Amino acid sequence: MTSVKAGASLAPLPEWVDRHAAVLVGRLMEEIRLAFDGEDWGGLRQSHFRLLAQVPPDGISVTDLAATLRMTKQAAGQFVTHLEGTGHLTTRTDPADRRVRLVVRTPLGDRTSRAVTARIRRVERAWARRVGVERYSEFRAVLEDLVATGAR
Repeated sequence: MTSVKAGASLAPLPEWVDRHAAVLVGRLMEEIRLAFDGEDWGGLRQSHFRLLAQVPPDGISVTDLAATLRMTKQAAGQFVTHLEGTGHLTTRTDPADRRVRLVVRTPLGDRTSRAVTARIRRVERAWARRVGVERYSEFRAVLEDLVATGAR
């Protein structure tokens, strides 16, 4: 993949590209990635941000976190270990079941998660300006519906 400078826009899709949903969603994800380029996030990637966002204030077990993210328990455990090492997460014993390790965000993890959310919201506001607030609101509603009905 060609590297793109921060602040740069994506080149238009060539006419011959099949514009199925996966391609279009991929382009939007690339815009999100570009919004994070050029800034040091302490070595964190989008996958780390995604995991941080799924940790509730009172904590979550690694097993439940893995299920939420649709990844293996081992993979979730590796992410948790990495984010513990960077100071974004900590683990503690679940008082209700001492066999369970609860994953909890640290103050740094909370700040990072808020900063990531703010950055993504800026991207979404830019999308709403490009297509109009009403159209973007409908797009968001359709995405929410697709996610909700796909999870069943």
